[in-house]
Amino acid sequence: MMRSMILIFLVMAGCLANCGCVSSRPVHYYTLGAPAPPPNLGKPDGLILLVGNIVTPEPLQDGRIRYRAGSNEAGAYEYHRWTERPGSMVRNALIRALRDSGKYQRVLESGSSTSGDYLLRGKLDEFDEVDQASIRTKISLHVELVDRKTNQNIWDHTVEREEPVSGKSVAEVVQSLDRNLLHVVSETAGEVDGVLAARH
Repeated sequence: MMRSMILIFLVMAGCLANCGCVSSRPVHYYTLGAPAPPPNLGKPDGLILLVGNIVTPEPLQDGRIRYRAGSNEAGAYEYHRWTERPGSMVRNALIRALRDSGKYQRVLESGSSTSGDYLLRGKLDEFDEVDQASIRTKISLHVELVDRKTNQNIWDHTVEREEPVSGKSVAEVVQSLDRNLLHVVSETAGEVDGVLAARH
């Protein structure tokens, strides 16, 4: 009995040692667009716009690049990941686009001590590769605009857009998502500009 136990222990130890010697594949990290710009003064008499969190469903929160095949199968690339969560990348892109418009006194990330006239917040429902007849990327973003004085939701908008992928590599999928996000953010920022211009 003792010999059997020792033999089992040695076999298990050998298996563990072999597992430890197997080289793991390197993880590749990706990001979209440029980093968020520093705060600027913008239009001196303009509104102060806050950009809140962009909420994401749980599958988008672990950093892996996601894909969907057909209507029912979903997965993630284990060795291809984002440097930051998609919700943060979308938030930074919105801040950048709204600042670049030059229509606001300031555009800031919202925080517990940050004051502003309006709050833009949202939910990123889809941010992934779609494999069907052709490879595309899909982004679905829902945003709402809140009047900070009344705490009333004054407007909401959904953008859903697909962009073709030029090849089959993950790097090309990331490039497609980058182009797609630029369009989605530009449309969203333009809509926000129009709504606020009509109110002030």
